[in-house]
Amino acid sequence: MIRRVLTYSVIGASAIGTGLSLHTNDYDVNALGIVRLGRSAVAVVDVALTYKRELYYREWDKSSAEYKAEKSRVHTLAAERLLQLICVNKGVYIKVGQHIGALDYLLPKEFVQTMRVLHSNAPQNPIEDLHKVIKQDLKKNVDDIFDNFEREPLGTASLAQVHKATLKTGEVVAVKVQHPYVKGNSRVDMATMEVAVKVLAFIFPDFKIQWLVEESKKNLPIELDFLNEGKNAEKVQQQFKKYKWLKVPRIYWDYCSSRVLVMEYLEGGQVNDLEYIRRNKIDPFSISNKIGQLYSEMIFNTGFVHSDPHPGNILVRKLPGKGVEIILLDHGLYANLTDKFRYNYSKLWMSILNVDRTAMRTYAQNLGIRGDLYGLFACMVTGRPWDTLVKGVNKVKYTTDEKDTLQNNTSLVLPHISDVLEQVDRQMLLILKTNDLIRGIESTLGTQNRMTAFWVMSKCCLLSSFGEEKSLARTKSKRLGLQLREKWEIFKLNLYYLYLGLINFGFMAAVKELL
Repeated sequence: MIRRVLTYSVIGASAIGTGLSLHTNDYDVNALGIVRLGRSAVAVVDVALTYKRELYYREWDKSSAEYKAEKSRVHTLAAERLLQLICVNKGVYIKVGQHIGALDYLLPKEFVQTMRVLHSNAPQNPIEDLHKVIKQDLKKNVDDIFDNFEREPLGTASLAQVHKATLKTGEVVAVKVQHPYVKGNSRVDMATMEVAVKVLAFIFPDFKIQWLVEESKKNLPIELDFLNEGKNAEKVQQQFKKYKWLKVPRIYWDYCSSRVLVMEYLEGGQVNDLEYIRRNKIDPFSISNKIGQLYSEMIFNTGFVHSDPHPGNILVRKLPGKGVEIILLDHGLYANLTDKFRYNYSKLWMSILNVDRTAMRTYAQNLGIRGDLYGLFACMVTGRPWDTLVKGVNKVKYTTDEKDTLQNNTSLVLPHISDVLEQVDRQMLLILKTNDLIRGIESTLGTQNRMTAFWVMSKCCLLSSFGEEKSLARTKSKRLGLQLREKWEIFKLNLYYLYLGLINFGFMAAVKELL
C-alpha cells in the first residue's frame, strides 16, 4: 500500500510539474527539462558511438598520416553533432559552446573551429517571444514604450538578442532582451552539461574540463541579471572616464529589468572587421594599443575585468577631431580580482619578461601551480612557446611558426594543461579566457609585434606590485622608499622601450609609439 501511494505520488507530482512547466513556457514542449535532457543524452551517446564506429573499431599506428586524417574527420563529425545539439537547446548550451570555441590550447582544433561560429551567429528567437518578455517585465506593451522596434536583431548572443529601437522621446536605443526560457531552463541545463562533460571525459581520459561546468554554474546567475550588467557598465565608465576614447553605452534605467536592458545605441564596426577598418582609415595599431592599455589597467590595477571581449563586444569608429574610439559592450560578466591575486599575477608577468625562472616558479606556485608545471603555465599565460620565453618574450617577434609549434604540441601536453586548469587559482580562468580573446583580436589585426604591448603591461605590473607593497608598508620611510623605487623602475622601463624602439622603428616612430 505504501509503495503504491509513493508511486502514484511521484507520478502525480511529475505530471503536475510537467503541466506547470508547460504553462510557464507557453506550452513549448522543447522547453521541458525532460525533453532537453533526453535530447542531450541522445547526442552524447551518438558522439560516443561515432568514435567507436569510425575510429576505435581497430588498432591504429598513431604516428601514421592515415590515423591523423581519420581522427580529424571524426573530431569534425563529433563537433558538428554537438553544435547541432547546442543550436537546438540554445541558452546555456550556446554559452558553453562559445567557451569551447576559445579553448585553443586545450581542445582539438576541429571542436574549437566548429564552435567559433557561435561567437557571431548564435540562433535567434522570434521577435514576438521578445515582446512577451518586455510586457511581462515592464508591464507595458512594446508600442507603449517605443515608436519603432526593428524586427531584425543587431546581434544575437547565447543569453539574449539586441534590437535597435526608438523611444517615445525620440532617442535611438539598443534593447537587449533575454531569450525566453533561458532562466527557467538554466538549472537543468547545467546538470545535463555536467553529465555530458563526464561522458566526454570517459571517451577522452585527457579531457578534464569539469572546471568549465563549475565556473559556468557560478557565473551564469550573474550574467542572467541584466540589472547587474547595467551597474557594471556604469562602474567601468566611471573607472575609466580619463580615457576620452572609451565609450560605454548609457543605461536607461526606467526601461530596465532583470531580463530587459535599454541602452544608448552606438554605431561602429566590429574590431575584427578589417574591411570596415580599412574603409574608415583606422590605424590597427591604435586600436590594439588602446585595447591593450584598457585591459592591462583592468587586470593589474583596478581588478575589475570585462571578461567577454570577443569581437562582437568591441566596436571601433573614427570620429572627426577625436581619432579612434573604442566602444565596449556586454558588461554582464566581470572578474573581480583580489589584491593578492593581482600582486602575484603582476610578479609572474615581470618574472616572465625578465626571464627569471626562479621567480616564475615562485609566483606560479602562489597562483596554485605545483612543481615543474610553472613552465607550461607561463606558456599558457603568454600564448608563446617555452623556447621564446627563455630568449625573452618581449625581444622575439611572434611568427606563424610559433603558432604551428603550439598547435602541434598541444596533444602531447594536453593532460598537463588539464592539470594546470584544475590546480590554478579560480580567478585565473577568466583571465586566461580574456587573454586568448585579446590575442585573437591582435592576430586578426596583425598587431602582435607592436612594441607598446609589453611596455604598457610592464608599467601596469610595476604599479600594481608596488601599490600592494606600499599598502602593506608600516612606516612612512618605507613607503617613501618604495615610491622612489617605483619611479626609478618606471624610468628605466621607459628608457629600455625607447631603446628597443630606436633599434626597430627609428627615432620618430619610437617616440610616437611611446607617447
